[in-house]
Amino acid sequence: MEMEGQVESQKRRGVSKEDLISERTGSLGCIGWFLVILSGFFTILLSPFTIWFCLKIVKEYERAVIFRLGRIPDKKAKGPGVFFILPCTDDIVKVDLRTVSFDIPPQEILTKDSVTVSVDGVVYFRVSDPIASVANVANADFATRLLAQTTLRNVLGTKNLAELLSDREGIAHSMQANLDEATDDWGIKVERVEIKDVKLPHQLQRAMAAEAEATREARAKVIAAEGEMNASRALKEASLVISESPSGLQLRYLQTLSTIAAEKNSTIIFPLPMDMLTPFLRK
Repeated sequence: MEMEGQVESQKRRGVSKEDLISERTGSLGCIGWFLVILSGFFTILLSPFTIWFCLKIVKEYERAVIFRLGRIPDKKAKGPGVFFILPCTDDIVKVDLRTVSFDIPPQEILTKDSVTVSVDGVVYFRVSDPIASVANVANADFATRLLAQTTLRNVLGTKNLAELLSDREGIAHSMQANLDEATDDWGIKVERVEIKDVKLPHQLQRAMAAEAEATREARAKVIAAEGEMNASRALKEASLVISESPSGLQLRYLQTLSTIAAEKNSTIIFPLPMDMLTPFLRK
C-alpha cells in the first residue's frame, strides 16, 4: 500500500511511469562497477563450472526482470529463451504475462435511489509492462484485486436500481476504463470486466413481482376490452349488410344449422321458416 501511495503521489506531480522506472535504473557507481567487473572476472576464471549459474531460461509466456546490485540495468525485460547473468551481482524476478482472471467477492452496495443490493463480478487482466509491475508496486495482483472491489462500489454507487438491472454492459465498460487507467502505472492491462450477478432483497423481489403481475393483468384487460370493441363494431357492420338483403339472413340461418348439425351432440332443432313469423313481427 505504501508503494501504491508513492505511485499516486508521483502521478499527481506529473511524473510518468517511465520516469519512475528510470529513477531505479541509474548508474551503479564506482564501487558497483568494480563489483561487476570482479564478478565477471571470477566467472570467466572459473568457467565452465560457473556457466550453470550464469545460464537462465524463461518460457514463452514469461519475462525476466534483472536486478544488478539492486538496480534495473535495462528498461526492457529479458526473454523468452536463454540469457546470461552474473552469478554474484545479478538477481532475476520472473513475471507471468498470461491473462489472469479473478472473482470480485459479493459487495453490499447502496444504489443512488437508496436500495441495498449485492453485486459480484469477474475481472480479466494481464501484465503489459513487466518492469513496472515489479518496480512500481509490491504485489500487482493483490493490488488489482483490491482496486477492483473499490471500483465496483464507486461505479455502482452512482447508478440507480433500474440502470443497474438494464445497463450491465455499460457499467462493465465503465469499470474496465477506470481500472485500466488506475493500473497503468503498475504495468497492468485490464482486458475485460463482467457483472456476474445482482442479488436483490427478498421483500424487493416480491414487490417487483407483484408490480409486474399487476401490469400484465392491466394490459390483458385492456387487450380484452379492445377485442370486445372491435367485435361489436364488426357485428354492427354485419347486421347492416344482412338487413339490406332478407335472403342473406336466411342463408346465415341455414349456415348456423349446418354448423350445429356437424357437432356430435343431443340438441334437437326444429327449423322454422322466417315467413311464418313475419305477420307477428309486423304486429
